[in-house]
Amino acid sequence: MNPLLKKTLRFLLFGLLALVITAGVAIFLIVKLALAPAPGEWRTTVKAGPLAFETGVPTAVRIATSPWFAPWLDGRSLDTGHGTVRFAWKAADGLLELHCAPCSVELPALGAQPIRVQQLVATVRRDGNTLNGTLGATPQGSPAGDPAATLQGKWEGRLAPKNLQLSVDIQDAPIARWYAVLVPGLPELQRARIGGTLALRGHVVLPEATFSVLPSVSQFTVEGLGTEAMLGARTSCGPSARLTNDSWLARAVIAAEDQRFFTHTGYDLTEILASIDNNQKEGAQKRGGSTLTQQLAKLLATGSERTAERKLRELLYAVEMEQTLGKARILQLYLDNAPWGGNLCGAEAAAKRYFKRSARSLEPAQAVWLAAMLHKPQAVLEQWRRDGAIDPDRVKWVAEGVRGISRNQRESLLKSVASAKFAPPEPNP
Repeated sequence: MNPLLKKTLRFLLFGLLALVITAGVAIFLIVKLALAPAPGEWRTTVKAGPLAFETGVPTAVRIATSPWFAPWLDGRSLDTGHGTVRFAWKAADGLLELHCAPCSVELPALGAQPIRVQQLVATVRRDGNTLNGTLGATPQGSPAGDPAATLQGKWEGRLAPKNLQLSVDIQDAPIARWYAVLVPGLPELQRARIGGTLALRGHVVLPEATFSVLPSVSQFTVEGLGTEAMLGARTSCGPSARLTNDSWLARAVIAAEDQRFFTHTGYDLTEILASIDNNQKEGAQKRGGSTLTQQLAKLLATGSERTAERKLRELLYAVEMEQTLGKARILQLYLDNAPWGGNLCGAEAAAKRYFKRSARSLEPAQAVWLAAMLHKPQAVLEQWRRDGAIDPDRVKWVAEGVRGISRNQRESLLKSVASAKFAPPEPNP
């Protein structure tokens, strides 16, 4: 090849390469400038290959839902922390559709691990700073959008510089369908006959991730899990205390663990919602929302693994136990199986180990002391051995919650627990 021609081609090639690089850098800078967060705007980091830049989330949402940009998203996908999201642009309706399958959803009220929804479809339409759309969650194997298998709802949001406020309304649907969508792998679903319906309203604020929910449950029933066999169950914790509902320890345990025990049907929505609200407060001591019946289900059937699947299994057993066992038997079984620290379980074993007497003959202050241990048995036992006492505020709170006693009895009980000093138990031999 002619050396001059060769030199010219090389020059053109490098010139073209420089032009491409310059154009790429220019495009990147334009995109970066267009998506740059305004002062005080909610921001996040976007990565594109080796490049990364900060963007304002409200700005990015506006661009992604605009009719001039959304068509470019059609058929594309994005990997997120919840799963891979595929986009589809519905030009006729002006809707951006998002498919996520499978998709993980964090529900702190149900455990530390997220729930995996097999198919989640959402639509988005924007009008200024107002967003709205629909939601649909379907079990694996069911056609997306099948009304007989899908949890359906609608949502709306308000986009502000610092956050996005979302309101979600999930339509009333059979509780069995909720289970099929959220935890299709539960073995209990193969034999449980689940009745009733559930609707859900919620409000979420992002990026703070604060939320509130308002469930509406109707006629929740469960059959087929075999909990009636627990009528004759025997505890492995030692002799049964055979306590009646009006014994001091039974009353104190109800005050400590489940003050609406005699009025709920296995679960307590009031307590669940209060725990959700409390557990979002910075620095607040974590509060559980489980009833005595749910705790008994955990002790006898489901174990204590901190997952959403376990919590939802626990709920099924608790609802059926209320129907098959009745309150008196549930309370007796709980007292005979509850943990009291130091590998000790059962009210009778605890009363004899800590106070050298039977559970039936416990003094009122001793009963309150034992009941106050139940929320953290091992930690409270260690505190008792270390400090010679347990949390006086919790002991007082339990005493104040004891029901079915006269004013004079309550005053006497409060005086007794305020002055009570019980010798710490020696370590187990």
